[in-house]
Amino acid sequence: MAQQKIELQDLDLQQLVEVKKQLEEELSHLTSSFGQLKQAQNRFADCIESCKAVDASNKDKTILVPLTSSLYVPGKLANVEKVIVDIGTGYYVEKTTEDAIKFYNGKVDFVKENLEKIQATVAQKQGNLRSLVDMMQYKLQIQQQEQKAAVKA
Repeated sequence: MAQQKIELQDLDLQQLVEVKKQLEEELSHLTSSFGQLKQAQNRFADCIESCKAVDASNKDKTILVPLTSSLYVPGKLANVEKVIVDIGTGYYVEKTTEDAIKFYNGKVDFVKENLEKIQATVAQKQGNLRSLVDMMQYKLQIQQQEQKAAVKA
């Protein structure tokens, strides 16, 4: 998506309103995406902590195995060396806990990079929005002054 530079002073008030609306929609979408990525980052961090908890001291301990988000069955932790990792789109891979931690650390780093990019884009869009609002206020002042001048004449 190529960025187009628009000179705000060349736009009339109605066009500025439309550009403002578009910027606000973009900011809303970016903010939503940021929140979703932050949630994903937290889920991956939780997976790392869970992998660290699967160690020899927990072998044969009773655990609750989730069947749904609110339904569990009791089970025993039989294998503490390997875990099943959801690698996306319905694919699961057996990994050692060490490899699973590496996998999730990679995911956390990837998401962190994307969060930083989105954060920079949000800051830029917010600056653009402030400039746009300033220009709208300026044009409104000019319009009001012209209307006052026309009434006096």
